Amino acid sequence: MAYLCTENLFAENNFCMKFAFDKQDSYTIFSIVEPNLNSLLSPNLKSELSVLHNEGIRNVILDLSAVEFIDSSGISAVLVGRRLCENAQGTFVLTGLNDNVLRLLKISQLDTMLNIIPTIQESKDFVMMEELVRELGQEDDGEEEYEEEDEISHR
Repeated sequence: MAYLCTENLFAENNFCMKFAFDKQDSYTIFSIVEPNLNSLLSPNLKSELSVLHNEGIRNVILDLSAVEFIDSSGISAVLVGRRLCENAQGTFVLTGLNDNVLRLLKISQLDTMLNIIPTIQESKDFVMMEELVRELGQEDDGEEEYEEEDEISHR
């Protein structure tokens, strides 16, 4: 388990976020080990997601199974993760959501734009399928270009 702390210049307290991550070849599982993902901790999450992005990681599974409460700044951090993965042509998945967190995402109508998968194993499978679809799409694009060049050369 790791800790990431931010210094609050206006108070005596520093805010540390407990988290764990598991880096694999095709994805990274980032688990927040905190009951609340709020304005005190969301800057830390945004920072860690940016670090992963800068390391070239494009598929992130964000495990929120320990999170009991999320506020608007926590949601904002989740959306930053989604945007970073999409910009890298990757996949961002939320998993382990409790009823309160899921309800808030549904009320916010974010459940339709986020990949919310019940379990970590299903999330891994989802990411691997997305990777396969991307690979097949790239191969198809290359074949189409080759076929177009072949047609032009035969004219």
